[in-house]
Amino acid sequence: MFITFFNELKSAGVPVTVKEYLALMEGLQADVAESRVEDFYYLARTVLVKDERHLDKFDQVFGHVFRGLELLSEALEAKIPEEWLQVISELNLSDEDKQKIAELGGWDKIMEELKKRLEEQKGRHQGGNKWIGTGGKSPYGAYGYNPAGVRIGQDKNRNFRAIKVWDKREFKDLDDSVEIGTRNIKVALRRLRRFAREGAAEELDLDGTIKGTAHKGYLDIRMRPERRNAVKVLMFFDVGGSMDWHIKLAQELFSAARTEFKHLEYFYFHNCPYESVWRDNHRRHVDRTKTWDVLHTYPADYKVIFIGDASMSPYEISVAGGSVEHMNEEPGALWMRRITQVYPSAIWLNPVPEEHWEWTPSIRMMSELMEGRMYGLTLDGLDRAMRELMR
Repeated sequence: MFITFFNELKSAGVPVTVKEYLALMEGLQADVAESRVEDFYYLARTVLVKDERHLDKFDQVFGHVFRGLELLSEALEAKIPEEWLQVISELNLSDEDKQKIAELGGWDKIMEELKKRLEEQKGRHQGGNKWIGTGGKSPYGAYGYNPAGVRIGQDKNRNFRAIKVWDKREFKDLDDSVEIGTRNIKVALRRLRRFAREGAAEELDLDGTIKGTAHKGYLDIRMRPERRNAVKVLMFFDVGGSMDWHIKLAQELFSAARTEFKHLEYFYFHNCPYESVWRDNHRRHVDRTKTWDVLHTYPADYKVIFIGDASMSPYEISVAGGSVEHMNEEPGALWMRRITQVYPSAIWLNPVPEEHWEWTPSIRMMSELMEGRMYGLTLDGLDRAMRELMR
């Protein structure tokens, strides 16, 4: 079973090694887990997971491999978590639901019966009303219905009737295939760094001072410019329309970028960049900046990042006058080519899940204009995007 666990982790993309597996076995031999499933879970997670992005994958594999009834039975016989057997005071149940639970014998009776059935049951059951199984009316199992049950082995809610969920998964928001928050964005953006010492000499150069003092025979204090991230970033944010669904994620990215990059400039556009962009959405109809001015103001060493869902009518990209808001004299594709020609280091971050891109023609068109440098706005996508910008 442990070999299966190790192989399943590798298949799921968790980078585990034989050395780590042997360390886990040593921990078990030393009885670190004390024969409790919960202790074994934390021991295995500590030994085998090196990056928080893999915690959710680890949880999924752990739940899959060690979901057998024999192991659960052993866990209950060894020690049942006290919180599983106490009354939950925060349940949001209607009077009707409470009555049905009372008819079943109440919380204590349900949990006592669960322990008893785990000890008695020897195999899989489906469609029944007593044993732990699937698709039935028993209070215990998955994919069935009961007014007050214990959900075991089901991947998500269906009827919102469970009073307890056995296999809780943790850290789902840290999976590298899901959307991310400001903290994780900052971590990913830090890959885009090139340190340099520029500006006034305000920092003590300790090594230089020691060498100068030793060479001259008297105290020779030397100063140097502070070491800063010298990367220059130019960001273009798509706003309005379908991007309203992704505004929280865009705000988090903007906040993280302002913290990480000293040299940061930004502008807004809608759907596709045209002859002008803007800095203030409240004044975008009266105070705009010509795109040509942007290209002539910021040199080619800037790293350009577009943020948008690229979901629009294909005409907005390919046809003059195709913009949804105004009569653009030149197609958006032409402006995209001009921008990427001036700034060869450019990427596009798309909050739409990558598996949906092929169903939207405009996303495919924009990805082609970016020469494939479009990435999903997830931890993994952001990591690959920053690697591309540092090439």
